[in-house]
Amino acid sequence: MTGTGSPGDTEPGRRRADPRLITPGKGVRGAWTEFRRKSRSGELGSLPVIGGLVAIWLVFQSLDNTFLSPRNLSNLSVDIVGMGLIAVGIVFVLLVGDIDLSIGSVSGLTAAAFAVLNVNHGVEEWLGVLIALLFGAAIGVVQGFFVARVGVPAFVVTLAGLLGWNGLMLYIMGTDGSFALDDEGLVATLTSHYFTGPGVAFGLAALSVAVCLATAVRERRRRVAAGLPARPPRAIGLVTAALAVVAFSAAFALTQFQGMPLALLIFLAVLVGLDFLLRRTTYGRKVFALGGGLEAARRTGINVVWVRISVFTVSGTMAAAGGLFLASRINSVGTTSGGGELMIDVIAAAVIGGTSLFGGRGTPWSALLGVLVIQSIASGMALLGVAVAIQSMITGGVLLAAVVIDSLSRRLQTAHGRA
Repeated sequence: MTGTGSPGDTEPGRRRADPRLITPGKGVRGAWTEFRRKSRSGELGSLPVIGGLVAIWLVFQSLDNTFLSPRNLSNLSVDIVGMGLIAVGIVFVLLVGDIDLSIGSVSGLTAAAFAVLNVNHGVEEWLGVLIALLFGAAIGVVQGFFVARVGVPAFVVTLAGLLGWNGLMLYIMGTDGSFALDDEGLVATLTSHYFTGPGVAFGLAALSVAVCLATAVRERRRRVAAGLPARPPRAIGLVTAALAVVAFSAAFALTQFQGMPLALLIFLAVLVGLDFLLRRTTYGRKVFALGGGLEAARRTGINVVWVRISVFTVSGTMAAAGGLFLASRINSVGTTSGGGELMIDVIAAAVIGGTSLFGGRGTPWSALLGVLVIQSIASGMALLGVAVAIQSMITGGVLLAAVVIDSLSRRLQTAHGRA
């Protein structure tokens, strides 16, 4: 007896077309149809967090018209760097389905090591910075070894690291309690130097737009040559125009205060470099493969142990870099460095930005979006004089919403055969 199939069923002997190979329709209708198809299958991308960020900015601007002032935006662009660098490192760990709870303690320990070497032992700042970064990388190797080679769960290893590295920081700082850094030294300059001329800010904006346009055009040509569906030229033009509006608006706002911050320039350079590493290299494909399943990755010949150790190494190195920028922002290192809610905020930033807690999805730019959300909430609350407790509750709610969206997205992708 032959049953009546639903419209979504396929006829016997025929296979359902892979949605990734469906050519988008032309014009606005085609773009809207493609957007609806992707939304129904859970491919939300960065749209939820971008929409949330815009909403946050509009709400705070309506409550206090200084929120989007050049001064506050400039301060915000520097405030995001320390936490953002640490969040970039945690993205690598989350991509393979692991977790690193020690990042706050590692950032505090490496900053303390730099301060002790520089202040107590007279080590040159550039050498102290290098040692601090290597120290963070070594910590990542050690923790990655226990996770990947010994087989101890990452949660346990890094929880022990959270306690142990914090204890070591207190030990090496001794009775001094805190160290004041040189106001005109290398580390202090990281967050205090600005390129006052408009050339750097607008030049960076123009370069960003040009590179993104060239990349999109090159990708379209490759896909067309391979006979695959490609983004229409009109869509590329619209995305490029939107990016140009954002980039040049940001450049204009920065030039209205003190100019382009050195800290932001370094952060963006790191994001571009690590994004290239993840998306354009064999190593990056291995990282994403591990996020899809360790056993499946192992059977394809990937050295799972080496890749897992490497992501913890990246996390440790970026925690050290972030710790130095956080120390630069207050121009000192104390016993509370790396403590408080830093670890929670960093992980929240990565997840809010779109990195999946289940592994396999996320980019370094996720860290930028997530830390922008968290620091925007903190900045807005500070302007309004709202208690820190309220800020924590709001951040917690945003984090829960991000995880719920991530979970629903994965369920939709599974239902559509995309996960």
